[in-house]
Amino acid sequence: MAETVKAAVVTGAGSGIGRAVAVALFDAGFDVALAGRRAAALDETAALCAPHAGRRVLTIPTDVADEAAVAHLFETAERAFGRVDVLFNNAGASAPAVPIDQITPAQWRAVVDVNLTGAFLCAQAAFRIMKAQRPMGGRIINNGSISAVTPRPFSAPYTATKHAITGLTKSLSLDGRAHDIACSQIDIGNAETEMTEPMARGAFQADGSVRPEPRMDVSHVAEAVVYMAGLPLSANVQFMTLMATKMPFIGRG
Repeated sequence: MAETVKAAVVTGAGSGIGRAVAVALFDAGFDVALAGRRAAALDETAALCAPHAGRRVLTIPTDVADEAAVAHLFETAERAFGRVDVLFNNAGASAPAVPIDQITPAQWRAVVDVNLTGAFLCAQAAFRIMKAQRPMGGRIINNGSISAVTPRPFSAPYTATKHAITGLTKSLSLDGRAHDIACSQIDIGNAETEMTEPMARGAFQADGSVRPEPRMDVSHVAEAVVYMAGLPLSANVQFMTLMATKMPFIGRG
């Protein structure tokens, strides 16, 4: 009997956590659709996926805040793979780390458009496919943040959207039950990526100081997401917090 290959869509796949997770999912046996704004970066991610007979990688430049672009992403993935089993809802953006009275409405909207509206649009498109496909069902894994639990100083737009992702995760989990659609959230603290490089030099702390923070290898995040993605639909990691052990989170303040 031929091997059944599952299909995954990863947003924000051009760098950092998205790239690491996309490559790990491919190595774990998934067909993978790579989505992100920069075509060249997606091609770099695809090149890291070792050739394997019978498995495919698609690169689909996508602005997740654009409804038409998201529709094209999922239509292309479904047409190529025949189904969508996993969505890693990972694309994200942040605003400058400044007091809230210095954030412009445009900066606020830019973060909301990607982190919240983009996550909603991708989850909605994946949900429609998962609900209709046979066998029915699938898994949506939202990338939250430790900011979904405890904010950093000067992070109002980012923190507000990540709190909202927790609500989206819970709603998707509830609404997906009848259709064998599981929804999970992974809250990540200080994975070692280009985005967190400034933390190694010094990050704002709640007491007003600026101090370096420990980071962890991004491969641990990839391994965690692959574990979550590989569970049978009868089991779910509802929420996972994965963080650098010694970072200021527990007892922050």
